[in-house]
Amino acid sequence: MLMLVCGVVLFFVPHSVSIVAPHWRDRMVLLLGEAQWKSTYAVIIAAGVALQVLGFIGASHAPRVLYTAPLGLRYASLILMLPVFPLLLATYLPGRILTWMKHPMLIAVQLWAGAHLFSDGTLPAVVLFSSFLVWAIIDRLSLQRRTQPPIRRAPATAFNDVAAVGLGLALYALFLWRLHIWLFGVSPLPG
Repeated sequence: MLMLVCGVVLFFVPHSVSIVAPHWRDRMVLLLGEAQWKSTYAVIIAAGVALQVLGFIGASHAPRVLYTAPLGLRYASLILMLPVFPLLLATYLPGRILTWMKHPMLIAVQLWAGAHLFSDGTLPAVVLFSSFLVWAIIDRLSLQRRTQPPIRRAPATAFNDVAAVGLGLALYALFLWRLHIWLFGVSPLPG
């Protein structure tokens, strides 16, 4: 469990620098250069992801069950997951979805984390998914008072929304069909 918590901390500390210390971040980018800042950032985040995965797997061998989700919540989690992939893709395919949602990736993370909390009440799952949920909420609220750095996106076209929704729903179907089992060893379908 300690490895999972360390992974969560390593993942979210760099992601939170823009929230709690945007001026310090800007100074570090100027001091180190953008490439050095991003590569250091990427290494820390990759280490955090690795520790989260290994920690989650280790803690899931004999997890402490905090709650058992009723079957209805498991079906609700499938519905909550439906817009997650289209929203993630809409972040990088600018169109009406991006304009309307403003921060579709953060909304996707909130839905993803909430859906997983609906269906998995083990201690490792609650630690992991509630961390993502709380961070996404805090980051989204902080964007009301700070400027988001520019994100590299595809060129804006009239078909970006169609592409985001179509590809996102195809990814969702793949995850339901086999990808979730293949990647995580667990079927997302209630059963």
